[in-house]
Amino acid sequence: MITTRKLVVSALVGAVYIALTILLAPISYGAVQFRISEALTVLPFHIPATAWGLFVGCLISNIFSPMVTVLDIVFGSLATLLAGYITSRIKSVWLAPLPPVVINAVVVGAVLAYTTAPGAFLTAFPAIALSVGIGEFVVCYALGLPILLAMSKLKAIWQDEL
Repeated sequence: MITTRKLVVSALVGAVYIALTILLAPISYGAVQFRISEALTVLPFHIPATAWGLFVGCLISNIFSPMVTVLDIVFGSLATLLAGYITSRIKSVWLAPLPPVVINAVVVGAVLAYTTAPGAFLTAFPAIALSVGIGEFVVCYALGLPILLAMSKLKAIWQDEL
């Protein structure tokens, strides 16, 4: 059930995602990216409703990309929503960061390869997907996983609220 509290928390997560992405724009966009805001994509593990805030946050953030394309806005945002949904279904905290890593590597890697090297997609895709995947892995595991572990320890404080 969607409650006002879940809606507000989801909106706040989306707003933080946008703020982090835009404030750190030089490393947030491009074929080589290190989007710190992606650390938040692990939150649906504990709070499934945040997947929607992440989706909207990613959509709005992608509009501000210097490489903005309709493909990136649509498919990048849908990749974040799918990753959030799958993360919400994962049972192990250690595997929770994996869906955003894999899905973004494939989807964002494909979009970036198609838009930056349309005539050489098959050649460009592996390197770009690997680059996106490495950035996503570092952010989701080095920043996102500690957030999840801290939330697990503090679960008694916030679990009943969401």
